[in-house]
Amino acid sequence: MNTIDTSMRALEIQGTTVPKLGFGTWQIEGPEAEEAVRDALEIGYRHIDTARAYDNEEEVGRGLAAAGVERSEIFLTTKIWREEYEPPTLRAAAEDSLAKLGTDYLDLLLLHWPNEDVDLDATLGALVQLRDERLIRHLGVSNFPSALLREALDVAPIFADQVEFHPFLSTPPLLELAVEKDFMLTAYSPLATGKVLEDDTLIEIAEAHGKKPGQVALRWLLDQPNVAAIPKASSHERRLENFDVFDFDLTDEQRSRIDALPKDRREIDPGFAPDWDV
Repeated sequence: MNTIDTSMRALEIQGTTVPKLGFGTWQIEGPEAEEAVRDALEIGYRHIDTARAYDNEEEVGRGLAAAGVERSEIFLTTKIWREEYEPPTLRAAAEDSLAKLGTDYLDLLLLHWPNEDVDLDATLGALVQLRDERLIRHLGVSNFPSALLREALDVAPIFADQVEFHPFLSTPPLLELAVEKDFMLTAYSPLATGKVLEDDTLIEIAEAHGKKPGQVALRWLLDQPNVAAIPKASSHERRLENFDVFDFDLTDEQRSRIDALPKDRREIDPGFAPDWDV
């Protein structure tokens, strides 16, 4: 089991400790990505998320090295792109990611999006093989709706499903399944690409706590069982702000008000996305 500071408010998933609050690196590239990861680790983040499609794994790896934090203290996730799911290609992609990130293992390797053109059983089998060889500790998926996730759970020990999740887009079937099957639901775009900062309900609740709307959104997410969140932040100030979410409590009434916000504002929906309603 990973050695992670549990004072960071961690989850226990399948016997492994994972910090609830991670640092996402989507749309952060080049030297900025290296500096962002180094800074995030110095602030106290111990959960770092990247992907092959982000084109920043080398820079993320350099940031990990520059921070000087023991590798065993970091929960590191990357994702395989959907065109790399054939088993031989997946293995080559995973080995390439390990080299770019400068590590000999990944804590979590995800399939980035579903791809119905490749046999899911074979792809998951390739991930299991990597786990058995200890190149990865856990395997999972991203952007899998509940019906497809159930199919995956029948084949392999899924540790996580990473999906868009924020106060304007919830996913009750996945939340229920996460608790039932003991996997992590990781919320990406947890600030709805910045739209939470403009919502009157979140602004009002934030003012009552002396906080910012984004902090309220993150706290609402992290209060839910089996949920982690990986906000991206391009500035030191915003990274500090996002990390400072555990010193206040939302009331039941405030949570109910956030629960009641319309949950139909999907921000990430490419043409190859799955049917979200199954």
